[in-house]
Amino acid sequence: MEHFDASLSTYFRALLGPRDTRVKGWFLLDNYIPTFVCSVIYLLIVWLGPKYMKNRQPFSCRRILVVYNLGLTLLSLYMFYELVTGVWEGRYNFFCQGTRTAGESDMKVIRVLWWYYFSKLIEFMDTFFFILRKNNHQITVLHVYHHASMFNIWWFVMNWVPCGHSYFGATLNSFIHVLMYSYYGLSSVPSMRPYLWWKKYITQGQLVQFVLTIIQTSCGVIWPCTFPLGWLYFQIGYMISLITLFTNFYIQTYNKKGASRRKEHPKGHQNGSMSTVNGHTTSFPSLEHSARQRKHRKD
Repeated sequence: MEHFDASLSTYFRALLGPRDTRVKGWFLLDNYIPTFVCSVIYLLIVWLGPKYMKNRQPFSCRRILVVYNLGLTLLSLYMFYELVTGVWEGRYNFFCQGTRTAGESDMKVIRVLWWYYFSKLIEFMDTFFFILRKNNHQITVLHVYHHASMFNIWWFVMNWVPCGHSYFGATLNSFIHVLMYSYYGLSSVPSMRPYLWWKKYITQGQLVQFVLTIIQTSCGVIWPCTFPLGWLYFQIGYMISLITLFTNFYIQTYNKKGASRRKEHPKGHQNGSMSTVNGHTTSFPSLEHSARQRKHRKD
């Protein structure tokens, strides 16, 4: 295993250059294998979990959902505040910001972005709650792609570009998650659901977030600094993939077809949420449904 770890580190170094030594020894960051293994376990649970729950009664999870969503709301608020103050104190340049130009403010941003990376592991619980509550139609391609990819991408970000221009998307995303997880927490209380009017605007905010991130990232390409260009190109490509998936989700959810489809799942309140936030919708076929369709075609 140690030989494999060394080989993997050598490969990453050849591909991406030397790691940032400021995060050496930090939890989960020295070795990619734990992040990869957690992601594989996540995907296995996504595949096997619905099968295990098929002939079992769904769990309510209502109380734990309130605590879970409140915790993520507070964590997101903390990350947003710390990132904004760190960027302000470091006088970050909106157009392009290197990773070693703001001294102690860079370290403040790095510490917060580690929590951002770790929060992506915590957010795997979104999917697990869907499985426990037998809301398998909510486990869409968009949902799984977004959750699994973010955790892995941010391992690489934290090891190579843990501050500087990397701050922007995480800051916006933390703000959106304050709105989103507070909504989830409130919607896990049935008496609150009639008063929750802003679910549509959360998805709009996510789309705006992706567009603003592309604009800000493109500024670093047009007016480059010491921040590596390869990471900027990758982020633009990843944001385009999310815009494509979320736009399809938004169109399918909020047009007439989306409205008729929602009638098929009137009880879609999971992760304490209504069924149309953050890609948790019937707009995309669920993974379980897609697999069933492929099996049917083989027969």
